[in-house]
Amino acid sequence: MAKAKNKQDALDLHLHQQGIEPNTDEEIREFTEQMDIARQLYEARQAAGLTQQQLAELVGTKQQVISQLEDADYEGHSVSMLRRIAAALHNRVEIRLIPTS
Repeated sequence: MAKAKNKQDALDLHLHQQGIEPNTDEEIREFTEQMDIARQLYEARQAAGLTQQQLAELVGTKQQVISQLEDADYEGHSVSMLRRIAAALHNRVEIRLIPTS
């Protein structure tokens, strides 16, 4: 997990050097959220020792769907699919609303 934190810190530093504030730029914030979901899904699947195909079979979907969900560019995450994946990986989904200012 420290590795992911270091990557995020490096990304934040790079963006700041480019004049982009990651906490206030809406596009960056949205991409960061998508990237975080993708990373969490990937890491949970890896920790469970499953391939994308194996997870897809447990969830009742196709491997391509799992691949899309693990892609930081994907914007179609549904709560119901995230719950199905979380249950298959013996996890739960937690959603929080955080004030922007």
